[in-house]
Amino acid sequence: MDSGFNAYVAGMEWIRESGALDYDKAVRAMEAHVAAIRDDGAEGRVWLVEHPPLYTAGTSAQAADLLDAGKFPVYETGRGGEYTYHGPGQRVAYVMLDLKARGGTGSGNRSGAGSGDVRGYVRDLEQWIIETLAAFGVTGERRQGRVGIWVVRAGCQGGIPREDKIAAIGVRVRKWVTYHGISLNVAPDLSHYDGIVPCGIAGHGVTSLKDLGIDASMEDVDAALKTAWDKVFGA
Repeated sequence: MDSGFNAYVAGMEWIRESGALDYDKAVRAMEAHVAAIRDDGAEGRVWLVEHPPLYTAGTSAQAADLLDAGKFPVYETGRGGEYTYHGPGQRVAYVMLDLKARGGTGSGNRSGAGSGDVRGYVRDLEQWIIETLAAFGVTGERRQGRVGIWVVRAGCQGGIPREDKIAAIGVRVRKWVTYHGISLNVAPDLSHYDGIVPCGIAGHGVTSLKDLGIDASMEDVDAALKTAWDKVFGA
């Protein structure tokens, strides 16, 4: 862990993991902290990690969307959603918080989600990503029926304006305590997405800050995530 970064922001413990973290180890640690929040009143946590190259299959994953099962390890996971990729150059932010104890999320630019409002919580995660991207001059947008945050690109794809996905969202809630979270492409190898149909959405591409011509370090992104968290989830 990066002790020089760890802090509290808007009532949440922030931890940044150094190095590539084994996925199974991450899930075990999340589940342990979820239990500690639920049973012992532990602090909520935002855990910033990177993983070695891998695919995860959410609860809605379709076998046909795994195009190359031998490309990277595939992990079955209890989060919502379909197949997604994690790997170096991608910031994964795992969020563990008690929706009931917070009495709801959202104010200002926030959704105003009430206590236990999972859909409102997901909207707030979307807004968190949008605010983070705005710090780098990138306009991230929601799309009805398409999970994640999207960036409009120049040109067309299949006769429609090109839109690429820059961030994914997948959450799980256990007795109103959340875990899993978001992934934001900073500078991953985008060819690693070739082994899946990301989130089951064909006909659209993926992008990253680097792909958009933005030279941002992971530390830059982490600082922007902290600032945006306080704006979206603070108080």
